[in-house]
Amino acid sequence: MLFHVKMTVNLPLDMDPALAARLKSDEKQLAQRLQHEGIWRHLWRIAGHYANYSVFDVPSVEALHDTLMQLPLFPYMAIEIDGLCRHPSSVHSDDR
Repeated sequence: MLFHVKMTVNLPLDMDPALAARLKSDEKQLAQRLQHEGIWRHLWRIAGHYANYSVFDVPSVEALHDTLMQLPLFPYMAIEIDGLCRHPSSVHSDDR
């Protein structure tokens, strides 16, 4: 199942900079692993915001929930999710 996910990160202004750096590093490592595994299919930064648009390819809503909860920055995110399906007018056969 494909899901369009908007993630907006809101780190506390008084967060220890070392903790913020560690969380961001851990997040990057996990995001890249999930991309290599084909779970996090697309990742785009939203210009001017600490946010991204992503497409996840997971077997279920529960799998998406479990994946998102693993993200080190999850406690500091506002997340919006939309399920996706093929559009009959799409010219792409593989949705990639």
